[in-house]
Amino acid sequence: MASTFYQLSAKSLQGKEVPMEHFKGKVVLVVNTASKCGLTPQYEGLEALYKKHKDEGLVILGFPCNQFGQQEPGDAREIEEGCLINYGVSFPMFEKVDVNGDSAHPVFKYLKSELGGLFGSRIKWNFTKFLIDANGKPVKRFAPITKPEKIEPRIEKLLAQKQ
Repeated sequence: MASTFYQLSAKSLQGKEVPMEHFKGKVVLVVNTASKCGLTPQYEGLEALYKKHKDEGLVILGFPCNQFGQQEPGDAREIEEGCLINYGVSFPMFEKVDVNGDSAHPVFKYLKSELGGLFGSRIKWNFTKFLIDANGKPVKRFAPITKPEKIEPRIEKLLAQKQ
């Protein structure tokens, strides 16, 4: 398993390999997403956060996942269209992944090992969020029901520390 966030990579929704090293020096919020979930409107809050703070060094990374109630059934094109049309998502979105089990994506295996949470290392539901500081250190895990705006003070603090 990777020993730092920056050793990992993931495929974008367009199928391009993206090294997490590209986000060095940025505050990163990793979120497992779903387009047919009761929490899907959080895309709006995530996009608002991203637009407000991206120039200061925030990046949000969305990872669609179909492991919870089959709430992300679409293919890459459907996911991309849904995110764009319904929520105007402009932050990076990645290919659909598993976040739990043997086939969990390495990004989530790493984040769960660093930030356990109430369910041990398991992710409970869609829209679990992991906040990573500008040095690549995972600092906080947020529950699915935690709205993006509630995370903003933590993000602002990390952005202030990086300057």
